[in-house]
Amino acid sequence: MFSVSQYSGTIDENYQLVIKQLKALVEGETDRIANLSNASALLNQFLEKINWAGFYLFDGKELVLGPFQGLPACVRIPLGKGVCGTAASTGKTMRVEDVSQFPGHIACDAASRSEIVVPMIKEDRLIGVLDIDSPITNRFTETDQYYLEKFAAALLPYI
Repeated sequence: MFSVSQYSGTIDENYQLVIKQLKALVEGETDRIANLSNASALLNQFLEKINWAGFYLFDGKELVLGPFQGLPACVRIPLGKGVCGTAASTGKTMRVEDVSQFPGHIACDAASRSEIVVPMIKEDRLIGVLDIDSPITNRFTETDQYYLEKFAAALLPYI
């Protein structure tokens, strides 16, 4: 449906295009698993130098693995544990340059070196987190954070 060659603009233009594509994919669809699945596939296709893109959903007690692209992952993450649990418990995006330096990092994939986790909060309620890993250190920039937060916000009404 979308080709990587479509992303030939500036980083800002490319992110704006992927958010537009996300909206086209989820608009009118009410199934949250379908929407999260397409969102993770879209990010996996769009982002370079990543090895995992997906979601953990909050079940009222802990984060539970949701739709993703990448190797098999940890199924449950307690709030406050690892990068995902920390982002979920604080409500703040975590951008970790080197996961080996993050106290309590949960290594689901030994190849991961950096990570960004965006909490997804709807009407003051934690829904889950968007989690993206990279096999290189310092992969994620402030620009990535800005647009991934916008991506997550655009997805929230459809989950």
